[in-house]
Amino acid sequence: MNGVHERLDTIIGEFADLDSREKLELLLDFAAGLPPLPSEYQARKGTEDRRVHECQTPVFLWAEATDGTARLIAEVAPEAPTVKGFVAILADAIKGRPVAEAATLPDDILERMGLADVLGILRARGLRAILARVKRELAHTTPA
Repeated sequence: MNGVHERLDTIIGEFADLDSREKLELLLDFAAGLPPLPSEYQARKGTEDRRVHECQTPVFLWAEATDGTARLIAEVAPEAPTVKGFVAILADAIKGRPVAEAATLPDDILERMGLADVLGILRARGLRAILARVKRELAHTTPA
């Protein structure tokens, strides 16, 4: 059960029977798992346009491939732990998976987790923009 979709199914299952408050608490638990931005990316943050502008929260993403496997490096403003939790889930789901597989993240993650309504329209729109950016960057790193 190591594939992207299997990893996400496991995480989605954790959210399945929770009420709104519990879903937010679980999202906060995931936020703690997102590592701080490495120093080499701190420097790149100032010279590369890596901010997800569609998201109100300052979110900077690098969806990359190393030896054909995907990884997501990210920085999310500390005042937005729900956004940070979502990014941590994406990072965990794609970590070490083949890039072509990682680029197939499903578009309906928020709905399947039951977070679309819990987070509100603006926050959900921002999270969808984050997901779209990750998928787009991974698709561009996939060898032709």
